[in-house]
Amino acid sequence: MSTKQKTIKKEVTLSGVGLHTGNKVTMTFKPAPINHGYAFVRIDLEGEPIIEASAEYVVNTQRGTNLEKRGVFVNTSEHVLAAVVALGIDNICIEINNPEPPIMDGSSKHFVEALEKAGIQEQDALREEYVVKEIISYKDEKTGSEIILMPSDEYQITAMVDFGTKVLGTQNATLNSLADFKDEISDARTFSFLHELEMLLDNNLIKGGDLNNAIVYVDKEISEETMDKLKKAFNKKTLNVKPNGILDNLTLRWANEAARHKLLDVIGDLALVGTRIRGKVIANKPGHLVNTVFAKKLQKIIKYEKRNKVPSFDLNLPPLMDIHKIMSILPHRPPFLLIDRIIELSDKHVVGMKNVTMNEDFFVGHFPGAPVMPGVLQVEAMAQCGGILVLSTVPDPENYLTYFMKMDNVKFKQKVLPGDTLIFKAELISPIRRGICHMQSYGYANGKLVVEAELMAQIAKKPKE
Repeated sequence: MSTKQKTIKKEVTLSGVGLHTGNKVTMTFKPAPINHGYAFVRIDLEGEPIIEASAEYVVNTQRGTNLEKRGVFVNTSEHVLAAVVALGIDNICIEINNPEPPIMDGSSKHFVEALEKAGIQEQDALREEYVVKEIISYKDEKTGSEIILMPSDEYQITAMVDFGTKVLGTQNATLNSLADFKDEISDARTFSFLHELEMLLDNNLIKGGDLNNAIVYVDKEISEETMDKLKKAFNKKTLNVKPNGILDNLTLRWANEAARHKLLDVIGDLALVGTRIRGKVIANKPGHLVNTVFAKKLQKIIKYEKRNKVPSFDLNLPPLMDIHKIMSILPHRPPFLLIDRIIELSDKHVVGMKNVTMNEDFFVGHFPGAPVMPGVLQVEAMAQCGGILVLSTVPDPENYLTYFMKMDNVKFKQKVLPGDTLIFKAELISPIRRGICHMQSYGYANGKLVVEAELMAQIAKKPKE
């Protein structure tokens, strides 16, 4: 069942401190257009650089999932992204004036509440969803951490944690529907072990904590010296260890709050795939490293499947443009006109078709005994489709010519033979400016991808005779 994309109705702002920087930070959620996805904007830096929430930008997973693009960082992105995913939001702009979102209480609860306050708005475009058809998995042999993704009717997550300590052993948590995220997962807070906290304090790496945004599991004896450090760092006169082995700065919201928070992290980290997932995730001993390595793997699989997925069109329907209409727009003529029909055309994409017959002029000389359509002519045919796309932006296309500027990543996958029906699809990589069209193009025949290329062409007015 196809559903529409969603964004928020109005902007909403939160303020707090970054857990690791201790800096005051203001974060604003803003509505975003269709197909925008999730992106952070560093408004404190010159040019307000944008970092898309994508697995390809993960640079480090120490103490959170940290993104970097062209030297610009966003740290600890996972709690914010988990809230966005859980509320069914597809497009959002997240402005921050610091490298790190506010930690709030160490959970996603405040982000969920802010987004609900902003309101959710349906948009006029269908949501893309990756439907899992077979098991996909990744295992870190060193740690034993493993993520498995399997078919399911909706997005579900199970997290199983095992820290091998007396104070926090094996715990499980399951989310059967994102609709339950707010009540069952969103206010599970981040946690730390005392031995980690000591290291962070010694290295001056945890400045935003006031012991109200992290559960601290005491996994070793606390010396007086360490207790004094903790009191000073968190501005507390007294600190004690509760019978359940956590510091008495706060009370557990659930006995398995640690597993619930790890599940929250999995949702936030897998948001970096950039596509909605319909499948069940089983995460055994998850952590930001294994989560994001799996997100990168899944992102590549989705990209590959999308690229190789053959579009289906009813070729019995009347075309959007027949050969006569095409000749009124393109300056090419037989035998060099290589498009027979245009099936679809929008301001961002075009789909064209060519029937390859034995009567093509090029077969006379291109292996007459074993005819194969020349690869360069396949690229030319894709470019002619692109020509239709760019010429449709001017009122008098008959007065323009289209010239190649560049072609990159050209790949020929299968032979094209007489009798094949070629379907070409070209999508804009960036908006058309100054008559320059930069597009990703694919050619399909016999249910397979046969050619692909990144093309750039420019239209120019015909010289006056």
